[in-house]
Amino acid sequence: MKKEIEILINARAQLKRVAVLEDGRLMEIYYESPEREGLLGNIYKGVVRGVLSGLGSAFIDIGHSQSLFLPGKELDRELLRSRGIERYDSFPIGRVLRSGESLIVQVKRESIKSKNPQGTMKISLPGRYWVFLPNDNRIRVSRRIGDEREIKRLKKIARQLKTKIPKAGLIARTASRHAPRQELERDFQGLLQTWKHIEAEALKATAPQLLYKSSDLIKGIVRDRLLKDVTKVVVDAEPVYMNLLNWLEQVQMAEYKPKIEFYQGERSLFELRDVESQIRESLERVVSLPGGGSLVIEETEALTAVDVNTGSDIRHRDQEKAILNTNLEAALEIPRQLRLRKISGIIIIDFAGMKHKEQVRKVIRTLKEELKKDRVPADFIGITRLGLVEITRKREGESLADLLGDELSEA
Repeated sequence: MKKEIEILINARAQLKRVAVLEDGRLMEIYYESPEREGLLGNIYKGVVRGVLSGLGSAFIDIGHSQSLFLPGKELDRELLRSRGIERYDSFPIGRVLRSGESLIVQVKRESIKSKNPQGTMKISLPGRYWVFLPNDNRIRVSRRIGDEREIKRLKKIARQLKTKIPKAGLIARTASRHAPRQELERDFQGLLQTWKHIEAEALKATAPQLLYKSSDLIKGIVRDRLLKDVTKVVVDAEPVYMNLLNWLEQVQMAEYKPKIEFYQGERSLFELRDVESQIRESLERVVSLPGGGSLVIEETEALTAVDVNTGSDIRHRDQEKAILNTNLEAALEIPRQLRLRKISGIIIIDFAGMKHKEQVRKVIRTLKEELKKDRVPADFIGITRLGLVEITRKREGESLADLLGDELSEA
């Protein structure tokens, strides 16, 4: 059965919020505060200020209050080759980077508590249909596109587009599925021009200096998430509503304008749609499952542990069926909780014990399918000797608990 997907934009206050709902359930929530400048995706001409040989990393001054932490694995391969290094698994970073030299770097991860923001030289520019990789000549397709014929079509188009800049690469985004070739080419040309502008600015800029600022929260979410499966986008502030309609024209997304609605009611949009209460629930340690079971979620510095409890499943008299039902519900709910709570890093799941391998495979299969829906890379790693399931989710910034804790302390 087709789900109703909605994007709600709460922009009446200085703190901007965007919620993604599926059949009324909150799946994702995003915040943008004017007091906290977002750096993720920004590209800078930075200056090497410290080379940490013991850690194989460096600190890059980008003109911000915090320097960018640049691990050795995030160095550009062309830079390594230019310094006579062909093996990328192990090398003395002091042979590659020198204090005072300039580099073009991108913010890969926001600062987390006391940790500095993390950077990379492996630049990526997201468009509507493509992610442009100036320094990586590989071609990839979003894992959400499962149609082999469509994958072949997109790869063929990418190879043809790439002839104009052979050293660059392209990733076909989910929105590129069945997109007309003309639109795919237009998006590519826009990204190529953006990169050429960045290169030109870098040549004349005095480091440290911002070369490219990523899209603001609202435009970024709409660009990435407004697909044909989205029912509507509801905005509660008229200036933002009008600006969004004009922007859709500029980025060749005018066909989606009928899906943009302006909410004029006096009551808060998030209160009206029960988003506020669902945000509060997302901070709770225990999450109830439909069949009577529950999840217990514990976030720590090192990892997040999720314990699955069968509780009082009264729909299944057979204990094995009750356990399987609870685990299947957990496999559906855990990926949602990871997205909603912005949990990242290592996640360990202790499912209720199952006797049959086929049951285990069924639960893992369900978990993997749900993880594919996450726009942030989330991967199933395996099952440990103790029967614990290990997954990882790319770290992009603070968890929701940390973020809301900071917002509350600032209020």
